[in-house]
Amino acid sequence: MTSTQTAPTTSTWNVDATHAELGFAVRHLMISTVRGRFGAVTGSVTLDEEKPEASKIDVTIDVSSIDTRQEMRDNHLRSADFFDVENHPSIRFVSTKVEGDVNADFRVTGDLTIRGTTHSVKLDVTNEGRGMDPWGNERVGINATGKIKRSDFGLTWNQALEAGGVAVGDEVKLSLDVELVRQAAPATAAE
Repeated sequence: MTSTQTAPTTSTWNVDATHAELGFAVRHLMISTVRGRFGAVTGSVTLDEEKPEASKIDVTIDVSSIDTRQEMRDNHLRSADFFDVENHPSIRFVSTKVEGDVNADFRVTGDLTIRGTTHSVKLDVTNEGRGMDPWGNERVGINATGKIKRSDFGLTWNQALEAGGVAVGDEVKLSLDVELVRQAAPATAAE
């Protein structure tokens, strides 16, 4: 690098699928909470160190990887009553706005698409730390939380309860824990 060249301020980080999980929680029978997760999460972050607000996030979730620890419920969630995996195999989140300190706590607004329906969603994000792994890769840990209404995305199946109320709540709490791995910068030609 010559003295007039500067280090790039934009880097790409890929989701480490083996260290990523999207969890969710929803009220059940108006008296308890059922938790589940999606085990197959992929995506990338383009981080602009100088202009964090210009950073971009693109995450895809394989809906068939849903796991609530109950096979019959998982199969029902994959059916047309809920996620309709046959016609809508993935959920996608693409950021539209990043606000705050990406090295601490920040907020990401983005378009969340479920079952072909897209709505803007806000996520509160915490940078859990950044460092090198034993294999020489730079990593960062991220936790994100948010809430959505499942009915906004066409997930309206429900069952009325005899005593009043419904079987499945409308509000869904989201929690994403992920490790991102910095992609190596492309080699430049020697001058």
